[in-house]
Amino acid sequence: MSLTIATWNINSVRLRLPLVEAFLRERKPDVLCLQETKCPDEAFPHVAFEALGYRHRLIAGMKSYNGVAILSRVPFTATEIHHRCGRRDCRHVEAVLDTGGDPVALDNLYIPAGGDVPDPDENDKFAHKLDFYREIAAWFAARKPKPRARRGKRRVAVGDLNVAPLEHDVWSHKQLLDVVSHTPVEVDLFGRMTAALDFIDVPRRFVPPAEKLYSWWSYRNADWRASDRGRRLDHILATPALSAGIRSFLIDKDRRDAEKASDHVPVLATFDI
Repeated sequence: MSLTIATWNINSVRLRLPLVEAFLRERKPDVLCLQETKCPDEAFPHVAFEALGYRHRLIAGMKSYNGVAILSRVPFTATEIHHRCGRRDCRHVEAVLDTGGDPVALDNLYIPAGGDVPDPDENDKFAHKLDFYREIAAWFAARKPKPRARRGKRRVAVGDLNVAPLEHDVWSHKQLLDVVSHTPVEVDLFGRMTAALDFIDVPRRFVPPAEKLYSWWSYRNADWRASDRGRRLDHILATPALSAGIRSFLIDKDRRDAEKASDHVPVLATFDI
């Protein structure tokens, strides 16, 4: 079977519900992971997603801020809501997908943006971001399967990870080296996180590191296409057990043109399972 997983920072699921519905009707991913849903659990629009066939849902939301959700056509065998850095701010949910054989664990992450000042002593938001990365790296490392293990090797981590790790994941490497999301300390911690499970950067399997690749364009640019000052903040990572099955990816860039669009666009990957 094939499995298509999409991730999208939607920047309010209720405000942009028609955009999500249109995306699901057109692209038909098996699983959609949303970040920044900005919606308390009791107000989540379950009916709309049920009608589209996404009958398996895991949500963790709060009013006005943060929030993550996994919407799936594929059943879950287990789910968990994780709280990070001693906070209950709705940034990490995990579901195990029933794909037959070795199941696929799926982590949906919304890592803190980190504010504007890249100094943890001066900026609590940046300090929180760095702490989050350290914690999630250790958490992934603790889940590394033993070499002879037959199960527990297949994991996909997706979400708005708020770091553009490579030189060509930003519009100007030199100008953004001291800008939050591309600073050396963030890039280093992103690397530690991916190294914890030897994660594969799925889009970069298809697009060489020397080519520009973005998933986010600021609202501050009047014409985002003309300026094209983007960053790749949204990621799909897969463990080596899935490597042979990686078939395709798409950054659905045209969604940025929609009326009342999110500043992020969906990223999709398809695996042969």
